Amino acid sequence: MDIERYGIILNTENYDECVAFYRELFDLPLMFEKVDGNFRLTCLALGTAYLMIETEGVAKREGKSVEESATKLRLNVKDIQAALDNVRAYDANASIVEHEWGLVINIVDPDGNRVSIRDEAGFIEQLHSKNICEDYTNLA
Repeated sequence: MDIERYGIILNTENYDECVAFYRELFDLPLMFEKVDGNFRLTCLALGTAYLMIETEGVAKREGKSVEESATKLRLNVKDIQAALDNVRAYDANASIVEHEWGLVINIVDPDGNRVSIRDEAGFIEQLHSKNICEDYTNLA
């Protein structure tokens, strides 16, 4: 299969808040928006992919469990401390968690969907340490 483009579709209940969260916190550029009756969607550029935020989801403000939302959105950044500084505007209790494989910040969006921010350097180091980087030679 020759995949031309890839993306993530996120159904939300707090649509406007979620669009603002992803656009403002992660500075994701707007690709397009669509309204069809009560259905709305916003498509944001996410690197070489896209994040499509749509209505028709179910929110749980305090955060969804893995059972309630099996997918976690992971975004890698060059500077995890700078990311934490930005995240604290949305979640004052956010912190960097250190694992043997790297650093992460775990937060939830306005619908309670799980989002993780990871240090890119740790990810690249993990790839190299597992000798699985041969197919990803353009990854530093």
